[in-house]
Amino acid sequence: MVRPAVVLNYIGKIIAFIGIAMLAVVACALIYGENTVGQLLLAAVITITIGGSLSWFFRHNQTINYRETFAVVGLGWLAASLVGTLPFLLTGYAGIADAVFETVSGFTTTGASIFSDVEALPHSLLFWRSLTHWLGGMGIIVLFVSIIGGIGVRANQLFRAEVTGPVSDKLSPRIKETARFLWITYVCFTIVLTIVLLVLGMDLFDALCHAFGTVATGGFSTKNQSIAYWDSALIQWVLILFMFLCGASFALHYQVYAKKSLRQYLKDREFQLYSLIILSATLLSLFGIAQAGGIEEKLRASAFQVVSIITTTGYVSMDFTQWTPLGKTVLLTLMFIGGCAGSTAGGIKVIRHVIALERVKIEIKHLLHPRATISQKFGNKFLDDSLVINVLQFIFFYSFLVILGALAMTALGLDVISGLSASLCCMGNVGPGFGNVGPMVNYGFIPDLGKYLLSLLMLLGRLEIYPLLLLFNPDYWRS
Repeated sequence: MVRPAVVLNYIGKIIAFIGIAMLAVVACALIYGENTVGQLLLAAVITITIGGSLSWFFRHNQTINYRETFAVVGLGWLAASLVGTLPFLLTGYAGIADAVFETVSGFTTTGASIFSDVEALPHSLLFWRSLTHWLGGMGIIVLFVSIIGGIGVRANQLFRAEVTGPVSDKLSPRIKETARFLWITYVCFTIVLTIVLLVLGMDLFDALCHAFGTVATGGFSTKNQSIAYWDSALIQWVLILFMFLCGASFALHYQVYAKKSLRQYLKDREFQLYSLIILSATLLSLFGIAQAGGIEEKLRASAFQVVSIITTTGYVSMDFTQWTPLGKTVLLTLMFIGGCAGSTAGGIKVIRHVIALERVKIEIKHLLHPRATISQKFGNKFLDDSLVINVLQFIFFYSFLVILGALAMTALGLDVISGLSASLCCMGNVGPGFGNVGPMVNYGFIPDLGKYLLSLLMLLGRLEIYPLLLLFNPDYWRS
């Protein structure tokens, strides 16, 4: 049974968190002397008031149950996305549909934008866009679990409902400690990258915004040309490294730190395959770069776009739509693969593809040896049939939603390439695609209905379908 009072209490607390985060945007506006201070302060006050009121009016001493965890995650993300539109709406820089799209794109770390000229935006709104990345990257609910007390045994369910991948490794017997460890690792990555970018020539504002976007694998930039604006090989190589690291499991990073051994990377099969895919795709993409340049320049361009796409960061160092068909096909394939489970990356995830392919191998063996009993493993772990079935169902449903989204986009007037690309990139939280939604253009031309549909795809992709879709099932709400 879903108790509305319990759900609304937790959603209120989540909304209040978002409101408190908006105060940082107000501070940014004050620092730069912008005329948006009043509107942004109003947005923060409204958000904190709504969140605080819900939390106070529906206060309780009850422990959240199994069903309610999904409601908190799904409705919590919807609520955060709605109140997150206020800075755009109250400052007058976006209408309702555009504000919803931009906010959802931020929180889900998609990085698709409706703004044709981001450099015309005030620093405060640019900071809010980047901050939504950072909050949504590791997860609003994971942050919530790491801070708030009194959730009880269902904290584990809240954690698993938001963290990406078919399995969610626990670093500690207490899920609150696990969430805290992950956020500490996340913050450390952000601080280190910010410092490095400062040293390499970015100012503090740009360094912080791009650190937010990189660590969260988001992709919002403060410049129209994205990373290409700086024309710096060192900046690009540093971002390649951090995008690569943040596309891997943060639990794995913490294990490396805790055990003081890089061998943990070598022991992890998903990380091995993830690295191999990137290396292979980078070498293959070298033959797909049509632009002239030296070997280092081409290698850097190939590695940057490969890592940016597979981790679903979406930063660009050049217009990859000008690559040869081979290069574009490689990038399109990477959009479908995604990063590692437990990372900030989107997409289906490497581990799911491996499990699915291993299942195909097993089925072939069964045809040759019908009486044989073959157990499926991943690394040193045996996989339950239920988990394997869940993975196969997820891949099918994910693909079905991409196709359904493409049909909707083409029905709204987009061409086939743009429609399919927009659907795939939003579902996979990638951002830039091909056609009219390529890296040098934006999503602003899409009709309002299309923006709402793509926003829904972004949320479905970020929460990996089921926690959000469950809310639309009437049986879920029945006793």
